[in-house]
Amino acid sequence: MSIITQVMKNACNSAIGGNAKSLASNIVKHSSSYRSSISLEKLYPNSSLKLTTPLPPPQKDNGFNGYIPVNELEITYSRSTGPGGQNVNKVNTKVDVRFNVHEVKWLSEEIKQKLANEYKSKITKDGYLIFKSDLTRSQQLNLADCLEKIRTSIRHVLLEKKELSPETEEKIRRRLERAAKERLAIKRERSAVKNDRRADVMV
Repeated sequence: MSIITQVMKNACNSAIGGNAKSLASNIVKHSSSYRSSISLEKLYPNSSLKLTTPLPPPQKDNGFNGYIPVNELEITYSRSTGPGGQNVNKVNTKVDVRFNVHEVKWLSEEIKQKLANEYKSKITKDGYLIFKSDLTRSQQLNLADCLEKIRTSIRHVLLEKKELSPETEEKIRRRLERAAKERLAIKRERSAVKNDRRADVMV
Protein backbone atom coordinates (compact mmCIF):
# COMPACT_ATOMS: atom_id res chain seq x y z
CA MET A 1 0.00 0.00 0.00
CA SER A 2 1.43 3.38 -1.01
CA ILE A 3 1.87 6.25 1.39
CA ILE A 4 -0.72 8.31 -0.49
CA THR A 5 -3.34 5.52 -0.20
CA GLN A 6 -2.71 5.14 3.55
CA VAL A 7 -3.02 8.89 4.12
CA MET A 8 -6.30 9.01 2.18
CA LYS A 9 -7.68 6.04 4.17
CA ASN A 10 -6.81 7.64 7.51
CA ALA A 11 -8.41 10.88 6.40
CA CYS A 12 -11.63 9.07 5.42
CA ASN A 13 -11.79 7.18 8.74
CA SER A 14 -11.24 10.40 10.65
CA ALA A 15 -13.99 12.15 8.72
CA ILE A 16 -16.42 9.26 9.22
CA GLY A 17 -15.59 9.08 12.94
CA GLY A 18 -16.12 12.78 13.37
CA ASN A 19 -19.45 12.65 11.57
CA ALA A 20 -20.56 9.68 13.70
CA LYS A 21 -19.68 11.49 16.91
CA SER A 22 -21.47 14.60 15.74
CA LEU A 23 -24.53 12.57 14.75
CA ALA A 24 -24.60 10.76 18.11
CA SER A 25 -24.30 14.05 19.95
CA ASN A 26 -27.22 15.50 17.99
CA ILE A 27 -29.35 12.42 18.74
CA VAL A 28 -28.66 12.69 22.47
CA LYS A 29 -29.50 16.38 22.50
CA HIS A 30 -32.71 15.75 20.55
CA SER A 31 -33.83 12.88 22.77
CA SER A 32 -33.13 14.83 25.96
CA SER A 33 -35.16 17.79 24.76
CA TYR A 34 -38.00 15.70 23.34
CA ARG A 35 -41.23 15.61 25.36
CA SER A 36 -44.24 13.51 24.45
CA SER A 37 -47.60 15.21 24.04
CA ILE A 38 -48.85 13.17 27.00
CA SER A 39 -45.83 13.72 29.25
CA LEU A 40 -46.46 14.91 32.80
CA GLU A 41 -44.81 18.25 32.06
CA LYS A 42 -47.34 18.95 29.30
CA LEU A 43 -50.35 17.47 31.07
CA TYR A 44 -49.63 19.36 34.30
CA PRO A 45 -47.48 22.35 33.31
CA ASN A 46 -48.03 24.26 36.55
CA SER A 47 -47.60 21.33 38.95
CA SER A 48 -44.55 20.26 40.88
CA LEU A 49 -43.50 16.72 39.96
CA LYS A 50 -41.38 16.24 43.06
CA LEU A 51 -42.56 13.52 45.43
CA THR A 52 -43.02 14.79 48.96
CA THR A 53 -44.12 13.03 52.13
CA PRO A 54 -47.22 14.74 53.51
CA LEU A 55 -47.05 16.10 57.02
CA PRO A 56 -49.24 14.42 59.63
CA PRO A 57 -52.54 16.20 60.23
CA PRO A 58 -52.87 18.32 63.37
CA GLN A 59 -53.78 16.54 66.57
CA LYS A 60 -57.36 16.63 67.76
CA ASP A 61 -58.47 17.38 71.28
CA ASN A 62 -58.51 13.69 72.20
CA GLY A 63 -54.89 13.25 71.10
CA PHE A 64 -55.47 11.03 68.06
CA ASN A 65 -56.12 12.20 64.51
CA GLY A 66 -55.96 8.84 62.72
CA TYR A 67 -52.33 9.21 61.64
CA ILE A 68 -50.20 6.11 62.27
CA PRO A 69 -46.45 6.27 61.49
CA VAL A 70 -45.84 2.95 59.76
CA ASN A 71 -42.08 3.14 60.33
CA GLU A 72 -42.70 2.93 64.09
CA LEU A 73 -44.64 -0.35 63.81
CA GLU A 74 -43.23 -3.87 63.74
CA ILE A 75 -44.60 -5.47 60.58
CA THR A 76 -44.06 -9.07 59.50
CA TYR A 77 -45.46 -11.00 56.55
CA SER A 78 -46.17 -14.70 56.26
CA ARG A 79 -47.98 -17.23 54.09
CA SER A 80 -51.73 -16.99 54.32
CA THR A 81 -54.00 -19.97 54.89
CA GLY A 82 -57.13 -21.00 53.07
CA PRO A 83 -58.03 -20.92 49.38
CA GLY A 84 -56.24 -18.61 47.00
CA GLY A 85 -54.79 -20.59 44.14
CA GLN A 86 -51.06 -20.65 43.49
CA ASN A 87 -50.65 -17.12 44.81
CA VAL A 88 -51.32 -18.26 48.38
CA ASN A 89 -48.28 -20.56 48.26
CA LYS A 90 -45.91 -18.03 46.67
CA VAL A 91 -46.56 -14.65 48.27
CA ASN A 92 -46.44 -13.68 51.95
CA THR A 93 -49.79 -11.93 52.11
CA LYS A 94 -50.70 -12.45 55.77
CA VAL A 95 -49.78 -9.37 57.80
CA ASP A 96 -48.83 -9.14 61.47
CA VAL A 97 -48.62 -5.60 62.90
CA ARG A 98 -47.63 -4.91 66.49
CA PHE A 99 -46.49 -2.05 68.68
CA ASN A 100 -45.55 -1.65 72.32
CA VAL A 101 -48.46 0.05 74.04
CA HIS A 102 -46.28 1.54 76.79
CA GLU A 103 -43.45 2.86 74.59
CA VAL A 104 -45.08 4.29 71.44
CA LYS A 105 -44.45 8.00 70.95
CA TRP A 106 -47.35 8.74 68.58
CA LEU A 107 -50.02 8.19 71.25
CA SER A 108 -50.69 10.25 74.34
CA GLU A 109 -50.26 8.78 77.81
CA GLU A 110 -54.02 8.85 78.31
CA ILE A 111 -54.66 6.76 75.19
CA LYS A 112 -51.89 4.31 76.05
CA GLN A 113 -53.37 3.77 79.50
CA LYS A 114 -56.86 3.25 78.09
CA LEU A 115 -55.56 0.75 75.53
CA ALA A 116 -53.71 -1.13 78.25
CA ASN A 117 -56.87 -1.35 80.37
CA GLU A 118 -59.26 -2.22 77.55
CA TYR A 119 -57.11 -4.85 75.82
CA LYS A 120 -55.11 -6.21 78.76
CA SER A 121 -56.09 -9.77 77.84
CA LYS A 122 -54.70 -9.29 74.30
CA ILE A 123 -51.43 -7.57 75.21
CA THR A 124 -48.37 -9.84 75.37
CA LYS A 125 -46.04 -10.08 78.35
CA ASP A 126 -43.67 -7.72 76.56
CA GLY A 127 -46.40 -5.09 76.23
CA TYR A 128 -47.17 -5.60 72.54
CA LEU A 129 -50.64 -5.22 71.08
CA ILE A 130 -50.94 -7.37 67.96
CA PHE A 131 -53.19 -7.01 64.94
CA LYS A 132 -53.36 -9.61 62.16
CA SER A 133 -55.07 -9.76 58.78
CA ASP A 134 -55.35 -12.25 55.95
CA LEU A 135 -58.61 -10.78 54.69
CA THR A 136 -57.44 -10.55 51.07
CA ARG A 137 -54.72 -12.03 48.88
CA SER A 138 -53.02 -8.63 48.69
CA GLN A 139 -50.21 -7.77 51.09
CA GLN A 140 -50.88 -4.03 50.95
CA LEU A 141 -54.64 -4.41 51.44
CA ASN A 142 -54.08 -6.60 54.48
CA LEU A 143 -51.66 -4.03 55.88
CA ALA A 144 -54.29 -1.34 55.36
CA ASP A 145 -56.81 -3.58 57.15
CA CYS A 146 -54.47 -3.88 60.14
CA LEU A 147 -54.00 -0.11 60.30
CA GLU A 148 -57.75 0.38 60.22
CA LYS A 149 -58.13 -2.12 63.07
CA ILE A 150 -55.64 -0.07 65.09
CA ARG A 151 -57.57 3.14 64.41
CA THR A 152 -60.86 1.47 65.35
CA SER A 153 -59.40 0.16 68.61
CA ILE A 154 -58.02 3.57 69.56
CA ARG A 155 -61.26 5.37 68.74
CA HIS A 156 -63.20 2.76 70.71
CA VAL A 157 -61.32 3.49 73.93
CA LEU A 158 -61.77 7.24 73.36
CA LEU A 159 -65.55 7.00 73.27
CA GLU A 160 -67.14 8.37 76.40
CA LYS A 161 -69.23 5.66 78.00
CA LYS A 162 -72.55 7.10 79.05
CA GLU A 163 -74.02 5.97 82.35
CA LEU A 164 -77.38 4.30 81.94
CA SER A 165 -80.35 5.50 83.91
CA PRO A 166 -82.22 3.00 86.14
CA GLU A 167 -85.15 3.06 83.70
CA THR A 168 -82.89 2.16 80.76
CA GLU A 169 -81.23 -0.63 82.72
CA GLU A 170 -84.64 -2.05 83.59
CA LYS A 171 -85.70 -1.99 79.93
CA ILE A 172 -82.53 -3.81 78.91
CA ARG A 173 -83.07 -6.43 81.62
CA ARG A 174 -86.64 -7.07 80.44
CA ARG A 175 -85.51 -7.40 76.83
CA LEU A 176 -82.87 -9.93 77.80
CA GLU A 177 -85.40 -11.92 79.82
CA ARG A 178 -87.86 -11.88 76.94
CA ALA A 179 -85.18 -13.01 74.49
CA ALA A 180 -84.16 -15.84 76.85
CA LYS A 181 -87.76 -17.03 77.18
CA GLU A 182 -88.23 -17.00 73.40
CA ARG A 183 -85.01 -18.94 72.94
CA LEU A 184 -86.09 -21.59 75.45
CA ALA A 185 -89.52 -21.87 73.82
CA ILE A 186 -87.90 -22.51 70.43
CA LYS A 187 -85.64 -25.18 71.96
CA ARG A 188 -88.61 -26.93 73.57
CA GLU A 189 -90.51 -26.87 70.29
CA ARG A 190 -87.58 -28.39 68.41
CA SER A 191 -87.14 -31.02 71.11
CA ALA A 192 -90.82 -31.96 70.86
CA VAL A 193 -90.53 -32.34 67.08
CA LYS A 194 -87.52 -34.64 67.48
CA ASN A 195 -89.34 -36.76 70.08
CA ASP A 196 -92.34 -37.13 67.76
CA ARG A 197 -90.07 -38.29 64.94
CA ARG A 198 -88.43 -40.87 67.18
CA ALA A 199 -91.83 -42.16 68.30
CA ASP A 200 -92.94 -42.53 64.67
CA VAL A 201 -89.80 -44.50 63.83
CA MET A 202 -90.28 -46.88 66.78
CA VAL A 203 -93.91 -47.54 65.79
